Amino acid sequence: MKIETRDLTPESWPALEKLFGPNGACAGCWCMWWRLGPGETVTIANGPRMKQRQKSLVRSGASRGVLAFAGGAPVGWCAYARRVDLPKLQRSPSLACDDAADVWSIPCFFVKAGFRGNGIARALLRHALRSIRLAGGRTAEAYPVRPPATNASAFTGTVPFLESEGFVVVTSRPRGRQRARRSLA
Repeated sequence: MKIETRDLTPESWPALEKLFGPNGACAGCWCMWWRLGPGETVTIANGPRMKQRQKSLVRSGASRGVLAFAGGAPVGWCAYARRVDLPKLQRSPSLACDDAADVWSIPCFFVKAGFRGNGIARALLRHALRSIRLAGGRTAEAYPVRPPATNASAFTGTVPFLESEGFVVVTSRPRGRQRARRSLA
């Protein structure tokens, strides 16, 4: 399968919208989970509001990500952002770090059902890392789960996957999200 990756732009919003479908990829999220303020939640009911927030971020250039295409159709997504631009991540005690201002986060992957296991997440990650490096980023961080993991819980990636791409787990938690880093210097 030939996979093409492209940066998210306002012009590519329709592809993201098609990929995420009416439920915003997962339960109305629209890749807004890490951008939530205190007390905010993501549900199918507030999915339309999350969609509009994400669309506004895309239009303004404040939402960064990579889309994957197979046969011209969107089949995958990977978000990336400066860590300090992800409020929910900044509030997470278990994922805290001392150098957040210098870190770029890769907090989310979405690969369409039927296309998983074809190298799409790997292509997305590699494109995101190149884009972060081009933006001046020197440290990439991700928040994988340890297997076994369900597709729903693995939206941040898995430890073996990220380790295979040069990330090193910097936390020592028996379960839950881990903090993994890779130097881009």
